[in-house]
Formats: sequence, structure tokens, C-alpha cells
Amino acid sequence: MADPTVVVLFDVDNTLMDNDRITADLTQHLDEEIGTKGERQYWAIFEELREKLGYVDYLGALQRYRQEYPRDPHLFALSRFLLNYPFSERVFPQVHDVIRQTAQWAQTVILSDGDIVFQPRKVDRSGLFDAVEGHVLIYIHKEQELDDVEQRYPADHYVLIDDKLRILTAVKAYWGARVTTVFPRQGHYANDPEVLRTFPAADLTIDRIGELLTLDRSALLAAAKPRT
Repeated sequence: MADPTVVVLFDVDNTLMDNDRITADLTQHLDEEIGTKGERQYWAIFEELREKLGYVDYLGALQRYRQEYPRDPHLFALSRFLLNYPFSERVFPQVHDVIRQTAQWAQTVILSDGDIVFQPRKVDRSGLFDAVEGHVLIYIHKEQELDDVEQRYPADHYVLIDDKLRILTAVKAYWGARVTTVFPRQGHYANDPEVLRTFPAADLTIDRIGELLTLDRSALLAAAKPRT
């Protein structure tokens, strides 16, 4: 019997890349450019947009902020900061080693959600686009698009690595034992006590993405549990 075909799906923010650090850097830059009041206004707009759209939109929040302060000369500096941010410096250690090792026995794909301008730029400028040879999917709500994922990347088995238990739980409910869910405890979502109480454990929990180097194909496939 032939070995099952496998697709490994990598989330981006706080899975492959330290998005909490990016957010902290942006907060500091906002404070320096437009002051604490402006910084708080930006994040309030950001959260309002996230609630409305269902995904984060850094550039959209800046556009909205601009509507309130159309003559603010600091907006250009804020735009440049976002567009030219050194995302490659925020990729977690050993990520490229993990992708290279995984690519030896599976198709590697980035599965993310977000806006359709800034999120692709992050993936590109971080070097992650090239690492997965351009196999990148970015949706509004990725957990609702699994039928499209299957059509684009058909496989007998999937492995999803994501720092959000909510996403892992939804994907497990859809694919059941056909997916191994891996939960890297990186970032604020992965360490939120309320989140940990609300959602069931993933098939595998690791402290950092680099630990995947110690897990081979058979171990990851064997860890898959039925849907809960």
C-alpha cells in the first residue's frame, strides 16, 4: 500500500513569526510619531475593524485614522514603517529548518488569514513565501475555507500548525482523524488562560516551533485523534 499523501499547513502570526514583537514595535513607533493618545486611537480603530471584518487590517486602520487627521504629517512615516518593516528579523528560530525538513516528506503550505495587501507583504518580505515555494493561501476566515484548501491541495492527511486553539478545534471538527493539529505555545493567544479553558487540547502541544525538528512523519500522523 502506498504511503498516504500529506500536506502540512503552517499558520504565520505567532507560529512562524513573532507577531507580538511586531505589534510592540508598532505601538512604540505610533507613540513616538503621534503620541500616546494617537496610538490608543489607532488601536481602537484597529479593534473596531477586526470586529467588523473578522481579520486584522493594519493598513486599513491607518487609512481610517487618516480620515480623522488628514493633514497629519506623521502618517507618511507610519506608512513607511509598516511597509518597510524588517519581517525577516521576526521569523522564529529554526523555522526555515522546520520547513525544509517537512518538505522532504510533505507538501508545505502557508495557511493564513488577514487582509490581501499587508499580510501577503509580510509573508513575502519575511522570506516565508520563498521557503514554501509560493504555496500560500490567505483567506478572511481560513477555518471556513477548508473545502477550498482540499481542492487546491488534495491529500490523504493534513497537519495543521497554529497558535490558536480556536482554529485548531474548528479544523479538527471538519477533518477529524484526517488532520493532526499541532499547538505551538507561542504568543499571547497560546498562553491565554481563558482560551486554554475554553477549547480542547490539540493532538500535539509544543513549546516552540523548532520542536517539530524532533518529530518525523510517522509521529505526526500517528498523533491524529478523531474529531471531538
